[in-house]
Amino acid sequence: MSRDLRLAAPARRRFPIAPAFSAALSALLLALPSALAAEPATWRIDPTHTRVVFDVDHAGFSRSLATVSGITGTLRFDPEGWDGAAVEAELPMHRVDFGDDDWNRAMGGRRWFHVEAHPVARFRSVSITPIDAETARLDGELTIRGRTVPVVLDLRRNAVKRHPLTLRRMAGFSATAELDRRDFGITGAPNMIGHAVRVRVELEAVRDARRGADDPPSADASSADTPPADAAPTPPEPDHADPQHR
Repeated sequence: MSRDLRLAAPARRRFPIAPAFSAALSALLLALPSALAAEPATWRIDPTHTRVVFDVDHAGFSRSLATVSGITGTLRFDPEGWDGAAVEAELPMHRVDFGDDDWNRAMGGRRWFHVEAHPVARFRSVSITPIDAETARLDGELTIRGRTVPVVLDLRRNAVKRHPLTLRRMAGFSATAELDRRDFGITGAPNMIGHAVRVRVELEAVRDARRGADDPPSADASSADTPPADAAPTPPEPDHADPQHR
């Protein structure tokens, strides 16, 4: 009778748990690098080595030049390609410099940049179209005097490497654009000053150490600026040192 019972017992079903788990794990591991690569690194604009230069026709005699310094902001950029690249920047309009104090005060007035009411100009990228490994077209929005206007910049990547002195990861770019000042409500002296404004941007940015682990601890400005009490005297700066680096 026990033999009959053994024959009648249902067969134990086996589920392919191990193969299914292995396949799911493999799919996750394959997808992980792509997900990580899709998030470009964050870079902080270096205000010391970033400058905007613009020029405009001055009654046909010359093209007057001005600069904007003290620019701050962030970049999202992957050195391996342009995908996901983006930038946001703020330009302090009281730092617009035409090379003369009286002229600077006049240009900061209500008729022109109206700095009292609009102390900051802002740029925000909207899209980027790669041309090749080093150049791209950057479409964005520029806000001056409270007016936001579409702007197109021709962008060139100059270098992405470690700074030779600080060893921080740095990225450098150049860009050009052309604007019409009337789009921002700057319409004064139409018979004296041209409408078309040519813009040149020279930008350096440092890899945000808070977002990446590729910067050496010694490059942290917070520790570099405050030497220990028993530290040896600072040696003379070599002739090839970067005088503008902070």
